[in-house]
Amino acid sequence: MQTMLVDDSSPRTAVIIEDDPDVRDLLAAVLESAGFSTISAENGLDGVDAVLTHQPLITTLDVSMPGIDGFEAARRIRAESDTYIIMLTALDEEADVVLGLSAGADEYLNKPFRPRELRARIDALLRRPRNPGAAASDVRVEPESTPARKEVVEQDAAASDWVSHRDLRLSTDSHIALLGGRELELTRSEFDLLCALMQSQRRVRSKAELSLELRGDSYVTNDFVSEADKRTVEAHMTNLRRKLGDSASNPNYIETIRGVGYRLTADD
Repeated sequence: MQTMLVDDSSPRTAVIIEDDPDVRDLLAAVLESAGFSTISAENGLDGVDAVLTHQPLITTLDVSMPGIDGFEAARRIRAESDTYIIMLTALDEEADVVLGLSAGADEYLNKPFRPRELRARIDALLRRPRNPGAAASDVRVEPESTPARKEVVEQDAAASDWVSHRDLRLSTDSHIALLGGRELELTRSEFDLLCALMQSQRRVRSKAELSLELRGDSYVTNDFVSEADKRTVEAHMTNLRRKLGDSASNPNYIETIRGVGYRLTADD
């Protein structure tokens, strides 16, 4: 099998964590057609070991497996690796999606899945920025920022690429989000979602629009967005609001326009 390269030193490798042999074979076929070499594992523990050993660019992860389930496997993987995690499951309730994304998944895809849709999601993930060496998220904050870190943030805050809303500030270039001067710990998707809303200000963004923004497919029509995609946006929004200390019923930063989507609250 020919190995394709991400850059001059990093081979495109994918780990498949799946206990169903037929689904494993299908996933391997999709990933190999996308230029990946694949490593398969039949359970969560072996899958975590495979990810830590091979440090893949993409990891597909089943939820219902013997031993540890996919949620726990995702938490263990995310603590040590910045691999893109695509969670595959028959569970499609919003609470399950929230749990999967909170555990560290980048994408949540329902079974049975369409191979072309999986390939499109993989391509979309690869278009998004990736920070080598970052584990749990792109934007991180230690319990107590060091003086050196505070100085970097203060210097960045003086740049011109910042957008703000109330006491919330966000830098599109440095991927830093500050709430009342405190740096937020956001995932890639949470940051991108917040950035899209802050740049749109009071213009309402639909769940379909935001789903396409997160995938980097804003040029595609909304017909491409499934109900599962919209639930994923809802799950990201739930996590984002929790980190902002915000409430859907009495919002300070992001309000829900029922039946339409989301927008920033009024400045006053």
